[in-house]
Amino acid sequence: MSAKVSENLVLRFAKSAVLTLLSASVLLAFSCSTAESKDAAPNSSASNTNVAAEKPGAPRGASIEIETGGPADTVRTFYKLLREKKFRDALFLTNLRPAIESLNDTELKDFSLDFEAIAGAIPTEIEINGEIVSGDNATVTANLPDPDDDSRNKLQKIELKRIDGVWIIQTADAQTEERIRKEGKNYFYNLRIETHEEEAKIMLERIAKAQVAYSMSHDNTVTDINGLITAGLLPPDITSSASTGYNYAMTVSENKRRYTATATPAEYGRSGKRSFILEIDKGGLPHVRGADNKGRPLESNTDKP
Repeated sequence: MSAKVSENLVLRFAKSAVLTLLSASVLLAFSCSTAESKDAAPNSSASNTNVAAEKPGAPRGASIEIETGGPADTVRTFYKLLREKKFRDALFLTNLRPAIESLNDTELKDFSLDFEAIAGAIPTEIEINGEIVSGDNATVTANLPDPDDDSRNKLQKIELKRIDGVWIIQTADAQTEERIRKEGKNYFYNLRIETHEEEAKIMLERIAKAQVAYSMSHDNTVTDINGLITAGLLPPDITSSASTGYNYAMTVSENKRRYTATATPAEYGRSGKRSFILEIDKGGLPHVRGADNKGRPLESNTDKP
């Protein structure tokens, strides 16, 4: 799995759980399917297997015997620490450690909103129902919240490696791990910026679709952001940068036939770098354009000669 694919999975979970960058990074283990978990069984008799045949359902706690200090115990401890909001201790059990260990307490608070969301998503009991150990590699299967539907649980697998006698949860692939080593504590900040920028483009594309839906039932006219929210076509949090990292604005023509929408970083260099604009061309088709404009809104090109 490439770093790009891994981070796309991160973004997907972030959207489905209404969490931001960091929570999704931590919960990357949720991305694997039930089928993949079953395929993890080793063919070699040299591997140690501790598996309970369980179907996904409500978490009930461990359904296998867990050895202290073993892979399953590491996974159980990881989620316990997250639920108890001991975030630094939890992330020290993962290969995200280089990105977190150099953050001081003040810097760690920059991600408080993300961390709090993580804690609220962790079930009281984590049902761990499988452990496969092969040398210094291990796979633990557990019944965890489904990244595509947080109202249900799904049997999923978590990969671990034993390093210097300690089991480490692999939340990032090799390419991403190398990036983390290079960027250190800046990794989380950089990835959050990238996430916010990607989400800003997606939101502007959503605005374009919302305007189409609105115009179909309003005599081909368009409306402003509040009008789209009232019509149930946009989420209310678009009016706040707290979770999005961006400020959204819209200009509607006097005849309510045309509009432009912009997305500008709430804090340039921290919540995002690129500004974005949604423009409607002369053929009536929407286009999203982005550029680093030093935190200023982009201007429309459609009205220029």
